Amino acid sequence: MSGGLAGGRASPPPHHGGWEQTADHPPAQPSWRYAGGESAATVHSRTGRASGPSRGVVRRSSIPPSAAPCQSPRHRHRHAPVIRGELNVGAVRAEDRENPYRVRRASAGQGDGVRGMTDDMTIGQRVAFYRRRRGLSQEVLAGLVGKTQEWLRKVETNRADLDRLSVIRAIAKALDVPLGDLIGAPSLFEWSDDSGRETIPALRAALHDYRHLAPALASAGDVEAPALREIENDVAEIWTAYQHSRYGILARRLPHLIHDCLTATEAYDGDEGRRAHTMTAYAHQLAALFLTKLSEGDLAWTAASRGLAAANASQDHVVIGSLSRSAAHSLAAIGEYAQARGLAATAAQFLEPRLGKPTPQLLSVYGSLHLVCALAAARNDDRASADTHIAEADAAAQRLGADGNHLWTAFGPTNVLIHKTTIAIELGDAQRAIAIGAPLDTSTVPVERQVRHAIETARALARWNRIDDALATLLDAEVIGPDQVRYHRLSRDLVRDILTRPRPPRLAVELSDRMGVRPEGPRW
Repeated sequence: MSGGLAGGRASPPPHHGGWEQTADHPPAQPSWRYAGGESAATVHSRTGRASGPSRGVVRRSSIPPSAAPCQSPRHRHRHAPVIRGELNVGAVRAEDRENPYRVRRASAGQGDGVRGMTDDMTIGQRVAFYRRRRGLSQEVLAGLVGKTQEWLRKVETNRADLDRLSVIRAIAKALDVPLGDLIGAPSLFEWSDDSGRETIPALRAALHDYRHLAPALASAGDVEAPALREIENDVAEIWTAYQHSRYGILARRLPHLIHDCLTATEAYDGDEGRRAHTMTAYAHQLAALFLTKLSEGDLAWTAASRGLAAANASQDHVVIGSLSRSAAHSLAAIGEYAQARGLAATAAQFLEPRLGKPTPQLLSVYGSLHLVCALAAARNDDRASADTHIAEADAAAQRLGADGNHLWTAFGPTNVLIHKTTIAIELGDAQRAIAIGAPLDTSTVPVERQVRHAIETARALARWNRIDDALATLLDAEVIGPDQVRYHRLSRDLVRDILTRPRPPRLAVELSDRMGVRPEGPRW
């Protein structure tokens, strides 16, 4: 594969890191060091239920330092593993430069509105709000989406679930509003030791740098371009932070990384220039995935499209495929499911002629593209296409032979099963989702995948009114990925749904406090 991918395995087995080692570029290795392990059986300190030693939706032996929720010890597991050492990606390094976008923070934030202002509304309440703004009766709106007036009345009063994206998208289309306006505004990103006080507005400013569109107008001047090896190490470290759901690190370091990558693409040419474009592609892929988690769909699409342009400049077909995957994710995040599937399917077809003797990287990217296609089809209520694409992804995973993390895809048999769980939920089959997801051992995939699977499984359990089990699953996920649980729309919607039920559990109220989710939305 061309493009000069450098590095090594950026996290310990079984995560495998995104870089593949070559003779020219030895591995960049953030210093994860673990000790301890899982007990034969532990008892959840908050729910009182026993859990097995190895199976389940999250893995307790991979909690990175500083990743546990900011709370007193009584909120944590009594049997948490002993961890020694620290993650170097979180430290403020001497070579970290002052944020180049600081001076533009005020102007860059314009148009954001007051973040979190409507975050306490349920989806049903948002439907009622926009329906009234459009001057539509319940009868008319229900007819436009093929539902009954009684169903819509229950949705608007939180007495019926509205959690299938295909239905939400149909309502958004009938109301002529973006999908994001119904599923919720981005949450206010909280300051932390990891993030500092320059977060999403700084990242927005970095993505709006004019050098993206007119590099010929930019001049490096007296600015010395960072060494490519330094940029490659930064990319590997920040990818590790993403796959361990350390959102504060991403918020702080991504603006610097994007700035450095743009400077490098101006300074280098030839093979080094293609390496610089490869790093620029992966930096923007990180930004797109991170922003999608925060419900910043439009900004995620900006990041993904910038990254795909850089991937094309790298002239590396695997990098192009990988960035197509992120661009498709970003399209799906704003409700463009047909476009998302079309892009990912086209990219998969682009890679097909090279599948005769594929590298693990190519096979992982190819399989991941079909996972995106399957999920987009399910969200578009196209079961047949979802089944076709998931079968293709499954075949690629079996050909790969084991769970891997080539180019940070986390692709392998376990990730295929994680997607099968999500697809079952999106198609309205919660029972099948529980059957696949509840017993699945996710210990061989990165923390980000473990937590996302836990959230999806909790959603399925809640649909079957197994609220205690759903809450316990979410609390387990919070232990290893508190940022992901706090900010992800699905977990926030789930907690908000639990709080609207009669006599919500005390643990749900406490969790909502930690997540910044209000116990109840406004009355209409």
